[in-house]
Amino acid sequence: MTTGYEALERLRDGNRRYAADVRSGATKSIRLERAKLSAPQEPFAIILGCSDSRVPAELVFGQGPGDLFVIRVAGNIVAPSLIGSVEFAASQFGTRLVVVLGHSLCGAVTATLEELQQSSEHQSPNLRAIVDRIRPAVEPLLETEVRHDPELLIHEAVRANVRAAVDHLRHGSQILEDLIEKSGLVIVGAEYSLESGEVDFFEVYPDVS
Repeated sequence: MTTGYEALERLRDGNRRYAADVRSGATKSIRLERAKLSAPQEPFAIILGCSDSRVPAELVFGQGPGDLFVIRVAGNIVAPSLIGSVEFAASQFGTRLVVVLGHSLCGAVTATLEELQQSSEHQSPNLRAIVDRIRPAVEPLLETEVRHDPELLIHEAVRANVRAAVDHLRHGSQILEDLIEKSGLVIVGAEYSLESGEVDFFEVYPDVS
């Protein structure tokens, strides 16, 4: 079984290749790939990421079909069904790494900041449900000096939202808490840069960077 930190290093290596625009020299036939995928799943990492079309987790981390269990939702929020998906993968497949992957210039985070600064009366209740899950993490930033710098504000808000999601997964599920304590499950937070293609694992405990 791949440990959480071994999986983390594998993701880091894959992202380095992606950011450097290096493609693997290995080639596989479609038939061999299909044969692999017909076997039981063995994803080595779980990615809870944003639905943004510019952040495809497999490409970002230089991985292929069957390598990652990917859960995508606007704003990489944590809601009951998403926690359940993480619990399922970690328990069913023995996957020992969960990455909450935010990204620069996140539209859901930006929408939340805009809503906090100028409330909209006609917002969809479904969109508001997303905003309401992001709000507690980013609202305190509007009481600090970063509110005067729009670029810094969105950067800090994206990271605050990731940290909140990581904390929720670490402490909001008895199943995940038990896997952390007894089975070495590792839950980390990261931000993908749309500009550089690099992933910064900024929320890792204990820090093994």
